[in-house]
Amino acid sequence: MTHPFEIELETTLPASPEQVWEAIATGPGIDSWFMGRNEVESREGGIAAMSTGGHREEAVITAYEPGERFATRTSAAEDGRFMAFEYLIEGRDGASSVLRVVHSGLLGDDWQDEYDALRRGWPFHLHTLREYLTHFPGRTGVPVFAVAPTDGRSAQETRAALTRGLSLPDSAVVGARVHAEPASLPPLDGEVVWSDDERMEVRTADGIYTFHHGSGMALMFHHLFGPDTEQAEAAWQQWLTGLLS
Repeated sequence: MTHPFEIELETTLPASPEQVWEAIATGPGIDSWFMGRNEVESREGGIAAMSTGGHREEAVITAYEPGERFATRTSAAEDGRFMAFEYLIEGRDGASSVLRVVHSGLLGDDWQDEYDALRRGWPFHLHTLREYLTHFPGRTGVPVFAVAPTDGRSAQETRAALTRGLSLPDSAVVGARVHAEPASLPPLDGEVVWSDDERMEVRTADGIYTFHHGSGMALMFHHLFGPDTEQAEAAWQQWLTGLLS
């Protein structure tokens, strides 16, 4: 059976409506803070596509009002499942904007676990959007994705492996300054900007680095704004695979 759901969030961002629009309604903008590699046709009825780990998902653009409203909807699966996203932008004084996000649709039989994951994920994604607009305005990030099985480790054990591999302290709390030295990769000098029981995020002068630690798989979604990023995804995949093998 399918189950309807709706998640609605609102956040204030340190950017103009035009800057927020570039971040949420263009491929390079979405690449700079969300997941995967993205393509967006700039018209209502066009296609918005996300590719992650070899999987491509497409949605139809159902609203395209520059600086104000952007919405998409995936096709329904055989059992009726679909996802719809709506972004509403409203300008505020002081070159800031309010962004309201509505994520709705129909989920499948395991809807409760999926809904809980979506509900927990959105505050993190909006936090990353704020980090991007605050610290990397006008720049385009290169997305880096890597995934590896955790080989039976618990989420806590996977987190411990990641923190050791990154030379991070065990208690990587928000606000902590870090100097991480992942093997065969450039050092990371920055600050922990998110830390919970599922993920850690570190912001440096040229990137936003996210590490998800689950009980079955570990994932990384990085956004790199510096030079020499061409081989970064392969290098991070090799690092993660080696760390958890």
